[in-house]
Amino acid sequence: MRCTQCQGFELEPGFVEDSGEHSRGYARWIPGPLQRGIFGGARRLGRPRFQIDAYRCRVCGHLELFAPHQV
Repeated sequence: MRCTQCQGFELEPGFVEDSGEHSRGYARWIPGPLQRGIFGGARRLGRPRFQIDAYRCRVCGHLELFAPHQV
C-alpha cells in the first residue's frame, strides 16, 4: 500500500479507538447519513456495520482508513 498524502510506502497497521460511554473499544463505519434517535444517539438498528482498518504513514503521519469487513 501507498500513502495518498506523501506517496510513502511505510504504512503501519493500527485501529481507531472509541472510548465513549457503552463503547466496545473500537469504532465501526455505518453506511448512510447520520440519523439521530429520540435521545440524540445515532440510529443504527438494522443497518450493517463495518470494521475500520487503519494505517498510519510513518513518514508524514497521515491516516488511511478502510472498511472492508462487515461485523
